[in-house]
Amino acid sequence: MSGTQELLVEVYRLAAELDHADPPTLLDARWRLIGPPGRDDYLAGHLPGAVFVDLDTALCGPPGVGGRHPLPDPAALQAALRAAGVRAGHPVVVYDGGDGLAAARAWWTLRWAGHRPVRLLHGGYPAWVAADRPVSTDAPAPTPGDVVVRPGGLPVLDAGQAAELAAADDAVLLDVRAAPRYRGEVEPIDPVAGHVPGAVNLPAGEYVGPDGRFPADVLPERFAAAGVADARAVGAYCGSGVTAAQAVLALHLAGRTDAALYVGSWSNWVADPTRPVASGPTSGR
Repeated sequence: MSGTQELLVEVYRLAAELDHADPPTLLDARWRLIGPPGRDDYLAGHLPGAVFVDLDTALCGPPGVGGRHPLPDPAALQAALRAAGVRAGHPVVVYDGGDGLAAARAWWTLRWAGHRPVRLLHGGYPAWVAADRPVSTDAPAPTPGDVVVRPGGLPVLDAGQAAELAAADDAVLLDVRAAPRYRGEVEPIDPVAGHVPGAVNLPAGEYVGPDGRFPADVLPERFAAAGVADARAVGAYCGSGVTAAQAVLALHLAGRTDAALYVGSWSNWVADPTRPVASGPTSGR
């Protein structure tokens, strides 16, 4: 199985796998930053057999000084995953409403928790529907799983480590928010505008399409233009660690499986008023 096939699964392949006697566990992670909850979408229609997992309450900890989407408590995450039927060593496929953000954070969280066999449905629920695959409104009652959460499966950064990475000549900290937010011209969510000093801006739209699909053939060159190719270490952050989790997935697709996530991201950085804030033109290396 190729590296891409270990990370992403296309509709046709997933449909075939779901016909097997022991299919992958399906997790529906649809979510919106603003608007109706993702559970409403799930109840209106989902992949047959899929179980809904809430990004805010199941996959992340409570918001606070650690950020808007901090790491979950391992025991609480284990309970949520077991309730969703996640079994130790058994394949999981996650999907969302199509932009790939929540599904990527779900992918990252399971990998961080030590569960390696997890893939993202490329294109999400819209791709499934567009392929005229069946949907269901039945909420399954899965047999409880036995997954064991072992944190540390993927590298994380705290604020101090993010600052060190951004300041190092041989490392890159990517800020994947939109350029106006990075430059400090606007901040629609957090109380302070700007970016971590030394971070390099690479807006998410430059490495993933609006449909959540990754242009795998050009990912290496796009990350190379941001300095990743020559970097000893690379990390990523966004507003609260959701879009940046998608960046980590994209970096894995580009061969940088060592990429670290600053989970707290900007919402954690600005929680401490003593931390420096930079603004101005987009950086490059």
